Amino acid sequence: MFLGTHTPRLDEKGRLFLPAKYREELSGGLVITKGQERCLYVFPMAEFQRITEALRTAPVTDRALRAYSRVFFAGASDEALDKQGRITVPPPLRTYAGLTRDCAVIGANTRLEIWDVQAWESYLEQEEQAFSDLSQEVMPGVL
Repeated sequence: MFLGTHTPRLDEKGRLFLPAKYREELSGGLVITKGQERCLYVFPMAEFQRITEALRTAPVTDRALRAYSRVFFAGASDEALDKQGRITVPPPLRTYAGLTRDCAVIGANTRLEIWDVQAWESYLEQEEQAFSDLSQEVMPGVL
């Protein structure tokens, strides 16, 4: 499970330090791909394989599923942590998410998300009230 918010910087080669507490779970490899709201999703390899299998068994006659799968897989890049705990974010994914230097890496349960820090702050500002308002409707009986 991934939790928390961290603010690493992207270096001139497109590398990003991931927090030490995430590295063990990502040591078996990871996949970076396009996420919603112009962020990037980072999945441990095992979780990406689970998602792949679920999408593989879904009906290919579903137009929305085909469209989602195309963008999801076409933008995906399998990566590995280097010895210093960095990942390289490929240029097309950096462009998609608008990453320049200051980033926000957030834990989102089974994945990490990488955001441009200003985009993340703007998203939070817009969504925090909705989060408060929706908690009973989205998770009845849980919280």
